[in-house]
Amino acid sequence: MKSISTRRTIRQYADRDVDEQLLQRLFAEASRTQTMGNLQLYSVIVTRSPEMKAKLAPAHFNQPMVTQAPVVLTIVADFNRTSTWARCRNAVPGYDNFLSFINAATDALLFTQTLCNLMDEEGLGYCYLGTTVYQPQQIIDLFHLPQLTFPVATLTVGWPAEEPPLTDRLSVDAFVHEERYNDYLGADIDRLYAEKEHLPENQKFVQINNKETLAQIFTDIRYTRKDNEAMSRTLLDALCRQGFLQRRRDGFDV
Repeated sequence: MKSISTRRTIRQYADRDVDEQLLQRLFAEASRTQTMGNLQLYSVIVTRSPEMKAKLAPAHFNQPMVTQAPVVLTIVADFNRTSTWARCRNAVPGYDNFLSFINAATDALLFTQTLCNLMDEEGLGYCYLGTTVYQPQQIIDLFHLPQLTFPVATLTVGWPAEEPPLTDRLSVDAFVHEERYNDYLGADIDRLYAEKEHLPENQKFVQINNKETLAQIFTDIRYTRKDNEAMSRTLLDALCRQGFLQRRRDGFDV
């Protein structure tokens, strides 16, 4: 059993299948995680075929682990199943709204994290792809996702063929607040980010990118305002097409 304190993101996988029975057991165990109203507002799409992985890869900027991993899991926020159940039982669903998306996305992400914990215990490796919500329409179209469903997380899964170094984390006092939120002063930032900023690998990032600070790597290169705003428009547009938002009703501009 692996400790969560040694968790690593795995991008390289051994040439070994992930047993279907193991995966189904992990899904069943992960389904015991917290869920709103015991509705389990999520679905999981399992991708094994090379053809489908090749079609999925562009939605994740062609990161190589999408096609190389034995299994790719796409976790979907799903209010379609619950709404269909309601209509089949003479009940009128009212889940075509943003709150319902938030609830379903929360359910789906809680399931995803529990599944990750269980895969750690089994010795499986995985990589969580944040790119899932960057170009969601490609994923929606590929998997024929109906209204009131939305992809929120993707995991590439397999048996590890690498043991990368642990990545740094902020100390607990950087994010834990007692009784109320205590805003950060410059002196707090200096103290809390000192270790991260002085790591040799992070200093190297700054140097090779001709930046002054590590923060500029994130604001100017990795997660820029331009990209954030463009992908926000793409995300909102997809939420409209999937029925969780209506432009006129909800009064926003995409």
